[in-house]
Amino acid sequence: MRRFSLALTGIIFLIISIILFTLVTWSPLVVLAASLSDPEIRFAILLSLVTSIVSTLVCIAVAVPVAYALARYQFPGKQVANLVLTIPLALPPLVAGIALLLFFGTTPWGKALEHAGLGVVFTPLGIIVAEVFVNLPYMIRIMRSAFFGVNPRFEHVAKTLGCTDTGAFFQVTLPMARHGLIAGSVITWSKAMGEFGAVLMLAGATTMRTETLPIALYLNISAGDLDLAVAAATILILISLITLCTVEYLDRDVTVF
Repeated sequence: MRRFSLALTGIIFLIISIILFTLVTWSPLVVLAASLSDPEIRFAILLSLVTSIVSTLVCIAVAVPVAYALARYQFPGKQVANLVLTIPLALPPLVAGIALLLFFGTTPWGKALEHAGLGVVFTPLGIIVAEVFVNLPYMIRIMRSAFFGVNPRFEHVAKTLGCTDTGAFFQVTLPMARHGLIAGSVITWSKAMGEFGAVLMLAGATTMRTETLPIALYLNISAGDLDLAVAAATILILISLITLCTVEYLDRDVTVF
């Protein structure tokens, strides 16, 4: 069993390494550098960074209190809330994108937002909305597990020493769950940078307008410009590598599910 397991591990490692190495080294370094300096790729990088950071901050602001409520409080409909908040995890991103497109494109609420100057469909704002909808459940699950790992007795002790509920949360619970917060934020940001299906459905694939890195990869590979597609893919691989290294470092303190 030991030999079989080690041999299989080595084979899978080699296959994945060779595939990724082939992608990264497909274009000569000079061509790759020129592609990375292309205005279209620079626009995609900037738009991806801005939208992913904003969506991650929104996910953090929403997920932390929601996850704390799910971890600490009992309330009517808690199981239903858990189920509904988990549904987006099981949805293919394209399905999530179609649901968002119908909501913001056909319902009175979506049209009201558009009349108010907050159009979501086929706009950069739609990128943020799609990323938040798809990634928020991940952030909630990670933070809920992190809060479960903090013994409530520490909060009770803090309250006996004069802390309010809010003070105990910010001074005791949240610092003790910081590894989960950091890991969840990194995962959420990485997933936002690489989100494609939901963004494509809701924000579209307009060059130099709603063109994130995954959209740039899709548009350029469709047009036959392999160098620009490889440049976008290389950046996404580097982002994934950084994310995995960060999460692996914090993995001993965090359970995602």
